Amino acid sequence: MNPQSNRSRWSIILLLMALAGLAHFNRIAISVAGAEVFIGEGGIGETRMGWVYTAFLIVYTLGMIPGGWLIDRIGPVRALTVLGLGMGIFAGLTGLLDWVAHTPLQLWIGLLLIRGFAGLWNTPLHPGAAHVVSDVMPPSRRATANGMVTAGALIGIAFCYPVFGLLIDRLTWPWAFFVSGAALVGFGVVWHLTASRLVPSHAPAVETPSMRAPVDWSILKRRELWLISLSYTAFGYFQYLFFYWMDYYFKEVLRVNKVDARNDSFWITLAQAAGMALGGLCTDSICRWIGVARGRRVIVMTGMGIAALAALVAVSARSESNVVLALSVSMGALGMCEGVFWTTATDIGGRNRGLVAAFMNAFGNFGGLISPTLTPVLARSSLGWPGAITVACAIVAAGGFVWYWITPTPRGSDGTSTPGA
Repeated sequence: MNPQSNRSRWSIILLLMALAGLAHFNRIAISVAGAEVFIGEGGIGETRMGWVYTAFLIVYTLGMIPGGWLIDRIGPVRALTVLGLGMGIFAGLTGLLDWVAHTPLQLWIGLLLIRGFAGLWNTPLHPGAAHVVSDVMPPSRRATANGMVTAGALIGIAFCYPVFGLLIDRLTWPWAFFVSGAALVGFGVVWHLTASRLVPSHAPAVETPSMRAPVDWSILKRRELWLISLSYTAFGYFQYLFFYWMDYYFKEVLRVNKVDARNDSFWITLAQAAGMALGGLCTDSICRWIGVARGRRVIVMTGMGIAALAALVAVSARSESNVVLALSVSMGALGMCEGVFWTTATDIGGRNRGLVAAFMNAFGNFGGLISPTLTPVLARSSLGWPGAITVACAIVAAGGFVWYWITPTPRGSDGTSTPGA
């Protein structure tokens, strides 16, 4: 297949969407099992379960920059294959705890260890996907493609709530983890066999001597990179609050029944996926109209601002349907910004785009790893759950405002600046 054809390019994007979806399905499944099994009958409290979620994110964050370096060394196709096989295996190992953990404490320790190691294997996902997008897509379509890939991740999360919940109901929670992990391992093999043929062999960071060139560590000093990373920290804090606690919030705080809570979480997360796909398309269109820097700034500042306002409306809403509607608007608006972050990071990075994307993602997950643990602490204080969500709204709004000072200069794959920023 001609690697320069549109058909080949979009086939790669569809594969990335599927891989991201399955990886995030396995990543968020732990929160579904936490809300339905581990918190309550499993004997693990909210705060301890929050540490299970955070253990994944701590290791994931610490491994991010080394993972980005590895992507630039071995190529994103191989790195993403490692993701599929490793994350799938550790998802399956989670199910083994039913046979080896006999007390709530043993179960908790086992979850901490297994989900922590799973975080390490997950590090190549988004930096590697953004690297592939930069390899195969023209600049005028990269935000659209990155938006689609991150939308795939959110589709996986959205389906996780009803589908993984159904697997627990039908197969029990250990077999639910076995099935979901096996699906990711299988697709990891499919990805490797297919993408190795479709990803252009001439991509500089994949198969030429430049992949062995010294890493330009000075790129990590760029002002624009630190600013977008700071903004992505706020983005991650807000997003991960809902990733890990939304299902629980509906069931235990709003007292919604189990099936309706799963469906509510599904539609809200699907709204964010739609926002990601639409946001990428809008970004490429508006950038052709008013320029790259201004276009990206408008998308992020507007999206993160609306996300904060809509979530505040959700906190004060009385009916379940109004909460779902407001949170759908909030997460959809937030999703519109995702493609901008990844496209800007790879533009800044040039030939070191795997490293730079990983650097930004490490900051995003620093915010993300705080959120799952801090949220229940704030919720049990005088602030309550409304106050905990309001704090997240203030953080995400501030993160959007940071883009007022960001004027990125895109770079080519050789690391040189490109015109037309």
